[in-house]
Amino acid sequence: MLKIHNSLAREKQDFVPLVPGKVKIYVCGMTVYDYCHLGHARMMVVFDMVQGWLRASGFDVTYVRNITDVDDKIIKRAQENGESIDALTDRFIRAMEEDAAALGVAPPTCEPRATRHVEDMIGMIRILMEKNLAYAAPNGDVYYAVHKFPGYGKLSGKSLDDLRAGERVIIDPYKEDPLDFVLWKAAKTDEPQWDSPWGRGRPGWHIECSAMAERYLGEHFDIHGGGQDLQFPHHENEIAQSEGAHDHPFVNYWMHNGFVRVNDEKMSKSLGNFFTVREILARYQPEVVRFFILRAHYRSPLNYSDQHLDDAKRALDRLYTALKGNEAGDAAATIDWQAPHAGRFREAMDDDFNTSDAIAVLFDLANEVNKTGSPRDTALMRALGGVLGLLQQNSQQYFQDDGLAGDSAFTPERIEQLIQQRLIARTNRNYSEADRIRRELLDAGIILEDGPQGTTWRRETSSSIL
Repeated sequence: MLKIHNSLAREKQDFVPLVPGKVKIYVCGMTVYDYCHLGHARMMVVFDMVQGWLRASGFDVTYVRNITDVDDKIIKRAQENGESIDALTDRFIRAMEEDAAALGVAPPTCEPRATRHVEDMIGMIRILMEKNLAYAAPNGDVYYAVHKFPGYGKLSGKSLDDLRAGERVIIDPYKEDPLDFVLWKAAKTDEPQWDSPWGRGRPGWHIECSAMAERYLGEHFDIHGGGQDLQFPHHENEIAQSEGAHDHPFVNYWMHNGFVRVNDEKMSKSLGNFFTVREILARYQPEVVRFFILRAHYRSPLNYSDQHLDDAKRALDRLYTALKGNEAGDAAATIDWQAPHAGRFREAMDDDFNTSDAIAVLFDLANEVNKTGSPRDTALMRALGGVLGLLQQNSQQYFQDDGLAGDSAFTPERIEQLIQQRLIARTNRNYSEADRIRRELLDAGIILEDGPQGTTWRRETSSSIL
């Protein structure tokens, strides 16, 4: 049975869906005012893996990942750029979709935008007002009264007194309690605004996810996910809103992926170690980045460095090397889950999506393939890799991928021309010219491999962005 570490219970629990055979998942997605960074990439890849394993386990999955397209940061960036909010958010939504596709992340079942669900948010705020859990302040804002919700703090494991003592809360004279959070913001000049019972304005950030999750998954569903940084206050506030409105549980299992660190320091723009997905993909193949993310357990910290990415590249190279010469017809193989390696893979994934142990099974299979060349093991290796979104390229395509940084003059066509020139030089016993061509290619990161069937080539990753 699948076990999931439930952040709310602080332990691994057997996963029992609300409806047998069906799973509903909501994950907090991007606020689209800039390009995706590595933290966003981890969230997207992790929950793509989660929904993928649930589907492989036979569940009918409805996966919702929202887009926040109205927010203080979005408004500020649009004003700085002198462009409309729609133009800004549309541009970065397209960029997000491109980055996700490059990383092999499948589109969610539904990807709602906040601006298209304001009426849902107003409806939920109205319920909270009627139940005396929210109040309209003299400045036109509407706040959630945290002290009136008895369960506040259960996800973070903190009492209201602990939160008041330990959290830096912006003092707002209109709040009844410093921990109260805004549900509706009164309209300001040159900001997006909608009509509401409390005057024109726009929704607060936290109410967006409560309303959109209910709109697409109902008042009570199976799994809610997101980055560890969202556990408090965002997810805590979602619980207060949704359970306060409906008087029953909101989510059964809360999942949070760990932080991304860079050279053992927290990733941040202020430290100058903040990297977008696009910067990283300019130097590493997308599958290498996906492999790097999945090689670590999703709840553990992920430490990014050139050394770790290069190590991931070498490790993935070993898996693809084992597949060389066994390309035909094996990627679509049906998995026999009774087979020993498949059984171990399943056991790992059912243990809170332990991709680290699952990938170790792939290396064991690679060792078997290297020893025996067994088509059955090769097919199983590709099929299990496919469950994780890995090992689906032709090995030659993988090793010759030219989507990396380097001398763009060395296209596959140019490389093949130089290989032919080297062959002619060797045929004519002009070994100095043949060696010169090999060195020229090697300096460009192109490694030649001579074999009985001729000369093949692959690219060597060489990158440094830190």
